[in-house]
Amino acid sequence: MMDLNTLMELDRQILAFFNGSDSLFIDGVALTLTSALTWIPLYLGLLYIVIKNNETMAQIVLITCCALLCLFLADGLADYIIKPLVGRWRPTNDPIIKYSIDVVNNYRETKYGFFSAHAANTMSIAVFFSMLVRSRKLTIVLLSWSLLNCWTRMYLGVHYPGDILCGLVWGVTVGLFVHLFYQRIYFKISPKLNYVSTQYTSTGYSLADIDVLITLVMFVFCYIIIRGMLVMNL
Repeated sequence: MMDLNTLMELDRQILAFFNGSDSLFIDGVALTLTSALTWIPLYLGLLYIVIKNNETMAQIVLITCCALLCLFLADGLADYIIKPLVGRWRPTNDPIIKYSIDVVNNYRETKYGFFSAHAANTMSIAVFFSMLVRSRKLTIVLLSWSLLNCWTRMYLGVHYPGDILCGLVWGVTVGLFVHLFYQRIYFKISPKLNYVSTQYTSTGYSLADIDVLITLVMFVFCYIIIRGMLVMNL
């Protein structure tokens, strides 16, 4: 069995593998990927398919509130309870190793980093909407989105891999819990239907609307690449 010191050393070694590079392009991509503002189109796209594929305002409000509950539980526990309680330094702020961490544009974030709210937030949303929509393509896109955000946190040196792993576990837990809560409420206000169609998922979401959302995400990635190239050429 590995002791705590061994685990922490392994955490630092894995971080060293992912942290930073000599590429200004990747620096720009990582900074853009990690920004919540970059993903506003994704959030609007998710809201679009919810509004488009639900018949009543009660259904739309329920799903919207559940998505917000995911963020509240994932982010709230990480930022306002666990981080101050545990008090584990972010790598970029740790007095012992911060000068050995590759920092991009002096991006250091707040003092403490355990566990990662980025990992928890994005994974909770990914799991909730994957369970809600039941589209393999959308699930792959959302899980990839979450894991890319996790990579940026290590690349930028603001989280250890252990912070990320614990955040992902909590995010999965929150996403599954909120979906179970959603089902209990949903079937009280809506009939229990099973959609059998080549045009819809089993939960009644249009495949065409899902394709629109995925196309929107592809445009976001084009923007991210362009931002990375602009940073590289400055």
